[in-house]
Amino acid sequence: MHKALRAYGEVLRLVRQLPKDTRPYYAKYVRENFVNYREVDPNDVNSLQELLNRTYTHSLWVLNKYSVDETAADKLKGICGT
Repeated sequence: MHKALRAYGEVLRLVRQLPKDTRPYYAKYVRENFVNYREVDPNDVNSLQELLNRTYTHSLWVLNKYSVDETAADKLKGICGT
């Protein structure tokens, strides 16, 4: 679960790079999605990795949507192990 918390913090940092008027929406969206991580069995490595991969993929999609350079997500990529 430590990985999920690190990923959450990094995604929130990425949200700060989005346009100011979109930040509250995405911050709330991120929080709601990470709350679901509590239901994942920490011993089920495959499920956790799948969620982390999805986190990275969705983050890239949002960054691209707002024309933020993908390299901003390099640290998240390292955390998620993708």
